[in-house]
Amino acid sequence: MNNNTLKYNGYEGSIEFDTDNNILYGKVLFIDDSVSYEGNTIAELKEDFKLAVNDYIATCKEVNKNPQKSYSGTFNIRIGSETHYILAHEAQLNNVSLNSFVKSILDKYINDLGCKC
Repeated sequence: MNNNTLKYNGYEGSIEFDTDNNILYGKVLFIDDSVSYEGNTIAELKEDFKLAVNDYIATCKEVNKNPQKSYSGTFNIRIGSETHYILAHEAQLNNVSLNSFVKSILDKYINDLGCKC
């Protein structure tokens, strides 16, 4: 996303600074589980982030749980019945699935933004 996050193995984490204790810390973003890490330097923070992600994956495996990913590629939205109808109708006119049609609209929007995520 930006320079204020860490990325590793499909996970994204925050970068925070505690001025009282002079430490860097963060947490894995966009998952329900709580996974945190810290360090005294950026290098230590990055290393602890990687260790925390690896530990999270290992712990999930030990307890027979699927680890969450920061982004699954699936999300639900509420758009109202009229918008749903219009999108479904346009998808049918274009001989594509509703999912493919909506994805193409979102891809175009992101491309138009010039997003470099």
